[in-house]
Amino acid sequence: MPMRTSRGRLEPGSTVETRSLTAVCGERVAVPDPERLVHLQFRRFAGCPVCNLHLRSVVRRHGEIEAAGVREVVVFHSPAQELAPHTADLPFAVVADPAQRLYADFGVERSPRALLSPRVWGPLAWAVLSGAWQVARGRERLPSRSPHGGRLGLPADFLLARDGRILAAKYGEHAYDQWPVDELLELAARSAVRTDAPAADRTDAQTADGQR
Repeated sequence: MPMRTSRGRLEPGSTVETRSLTAVCGERVAVPDPERLVHLQFRRFAGCPVCNLHLRSVVRRHGEIEAAGVREVVVFHSPAQELAPHTADLPFAVVADPAQRLYADFGVERSPRALLSPRVWGPLAWAVLSGAWQVARGRERLPSRSPHGGRLGLPADFLLARDGRILAAKYGEHAYDQWPVDELLELAARSAVRTDAPAADRTDAQTADGQR
């Protein structure tokens, strides 16, 4: 069984079961992936401005992420039909989880602090302004006024090894609290080093990653 904190969060060193997920485009996605690392990221709702702001940075550097041996899999709590217009041009798998089963399995939470934390106000304002420009240019679409699952979801990131071990995990404290691409690449590089490290060293590294 996966190791969990008192809040039900998964800890680095846990092993997650293999799942075959269906992306919005219809592709079957294996999580974990037996051939490469998986960056499993939980976002919020279709068209979420801060989610789009973050995903633009992932799109810009997707080649670097793939070169590091990492596959991106992004989960939203919106139905596939709501997600499809927002994700058609993304170069990675996007999975709809409107029942939020994956969110529950991975201990991903909802909270009013998603939007009430002062740390999210700056990114949110920029996301709204830049998103409006993208919508005006026809590159993005406005979100629903009443998004499925609400607006209080928190993000989360997991780096999964090929055998399903959680190499690192981050549970966001507000709506724009996630790994930037540089941190993801650093974690992927460190995971490659840890593969050959003694068991005690791997445990110490996993504990440190769990605190990020």
